[in-house]
Amino acid sequence: MSVNLSKGQGISLQKSDGGTLTAVRMGLGWRSAPRRGLFGRRTNEIDLDASAVLFAGQSPVDVVFFQHLISDDGSVRHTGDNRVGGAGQGGDDEAILVDLARVPVHIDQIVFTVNSFTGQSFAEVQDAFCRLVDETTGQELARYTLTGGGQYTAQVMSKVHRAGNGWSMTAIGEPANGRTFQDLVPSMLPHL
Repeated sequence: MSVNLSKGQGISLQKSDGGTLTAVRMGLGWRSAPRRGLFGRRTNEIDLDASAVLFAGQSPVDVVFFQHLISDDGSVRHTGDNRVGGAGQGGDDEAILVDLARVPVHIDQIVFTVNSFTGQSFAEVQDAFCRLVDETTGQELARYTLTGGGQYTAQVMSKVHRAGNGWSMTAIGEPANGRTFQDLVPSMLPHL
């Protein structure tokens, strides 16, 4: 059963049977919002990019994004760049897979971001979401709707972080501006 998360809300990633999740997928979906034009409604292609920044304490130590698809240790993998979106209502346009059992012990948080590489604001995006899926079973565990539009070009979406012997997820939903994950690091730091 999936949980719809609100900004700042968290969930444990323990299975209902008491076991621990071993692999999760953070999926991102979106569509371009239709705009009124001289000749009717039209949409512009929007290139949103999902990234995962691996932190040890307050220090970013690795990143997975469209130009670096696999973390140096192999525990986090991006499935590839989607430059136009389109799913927006269920399927993932971009996805990042995390093998939680392989994440090195010094990595205590993985922060997921989304940014508009082409610089369009989120006012031009609709039906955007991120979701966490148990990669072993395919069951959606949590969904966070990226609402609000606005003139920002990025968002710090969520984080997966160590909690005792397991992992938890927290929806962050912090609007930001930037075309790449590097631009977003200052916006991530308050949420670590």
